[in-house]
Amino acid sequence: MFKIIAVDDEQDFLDSIRRGLFTAGYRNIQLESDPARACAMFRAGESCDLALLDITMPGVNGIELLRTIKSCSPNTECIMISASNEAKLAVASLKEGAYDYIVKPVSREDLLLKVGHALEKRRLMGIVELAKKNTLPELQNPGAFSPLVTASRKMMHVLKEAELHAMSDVPVLITGESGTGKELLARAIHLASPRASLPYTAVNMASVCPNFIDSEFFGHTRGAFTGADKEKTGYLELTHRGSLFLDEIGTLPLDLQGKLLRVIQEGEFRKVGAPGVSRVDIRFISATNEDMEKLTAKELFRKDLYYRLKGAWLHLPPLRERKEDIPLLISKFLKEQSPGRAGSGIEDAALSLLMAYDFPGNVRELRSIVKAARNLAMGGPIRVRNLPSHLRERRGRQKSDAPCDIQPEATLAEVEKAHILRTYEKTGRNKAKTAKLLGAGLNTIRRKLESYGET
Repeated sequence: MFKIIAVDDEQDFLDSIRRGLFTAGYRNIQLESDPARACAMFRAGESCDLALLDITMPGVNGIELLRTIKSCSPNTECIMISASNEAKLAVASLKEGAYDYIVKPVSREDLLLKVGHALEKRRLMGIVELAKKNTLPELQNPGAFSPLVTASRKMMHVLKEAELHAMSDVPVLITGESGTGKELLARAIHLASPRASLPYTAVNMASVCPNFIDSEFFGHTRGAFTGADKEKTGYLELTHRGSLFLDEIGTLPLDLQGKLLRVIQEGEFRKVGAPGVSRVDIRFISATNEDMEKLTAKELFRKDLYYRLKGAWLHLPPLRERKEDIPLLISKFLKEQSPGRAGSGIEDAALSLLMAYDFPGNVRELRSIVKAARNLAMGGPIRVRNLPSHLRERRGRQKSDAPCDIQPEATLAEVEKAHILRTYEKTGRNKAKTAKLLGAGLNTIRRKLESYGET
């Protein structure tokens, strides 16, 4: 969330600025009636994204405060406010580094327009700065992104860029394999935006019935078609002033694509059966695991709509490219299954097996595996035997392919143990087949494996 400070010696004016910004969704607003205190704040190392500064103030005037801010916090954008419409003052402000100049009395429309432009510049500069940095970025609004647990540098850069995009109304396209967390990221963008307290609607396009898709999106009037016995409010009207998330956007039918493009460009739509158009203010977030370039090349998706949806593009890396997140995610899932008490954890051998797996189903697959294994563990730590068979078989193949590590001075018991375990893994951990191959009794093999901790 962008931080804004307004400095003016008139408290009534500051209160009116707060009201205007608050109604537009800005929440992190600081008011300061003492310019000297504002100077001290910036000199002490504090910063903000935007400063609204009155020029004529007692003690420290706005131009002096502007110089201090630009010296101590050069990335802070500044808008000067004055009761005098003098060109000299405006030029002097711009020369000192101000972004813009407003003359009192300030209309709400003019204030929001110039604040929006200044913060958009700050957002774009933040994206440029992010690309240059090698250090791990910090989120200003970590609460919004808390469901996306990560220690990955690549993933943190995606989240930080998402936070910067959240401050604007630019449409966002999220791509990534199935199960990487696209819906979680879409909701996080909404929660980190000025629209956080307004409606959020998530629609899976693949699940919407093609025959009723117009009605679902745009709504319909009573009697618009056979069976329309009452008026229906569509997704667009329900989400007015909020964020609409369109998952699996690549499945959107062609005949609806042109209508959606008009909504994005013009902010208007026609309810089915209605004589006139309705207007909406919506922030669009979409997601797909398909190759949209291929869809547009095959003319299955409109290029103009694709480029509008891709105002900002975020790609979520698969779990195999951020394996450092696996232990963190396992801990998160265990806590979710055992709320209010400490989880019993996972044994090192089981964790190693999960760390070596590529997870084609990504985080969603890991969650399912941990949930099932936790049930099988019955309150104890997750062990290898609690994991799915395809993972245990991978462990068996890895062991059987490994060279024999029995030392010449090994005891007969150690040699026997190694031979039994190797045979057990080769048979896919089948006790009956192991006993048959070794020419031993099944009960004997069972007792031996139990003594080795293989139950």
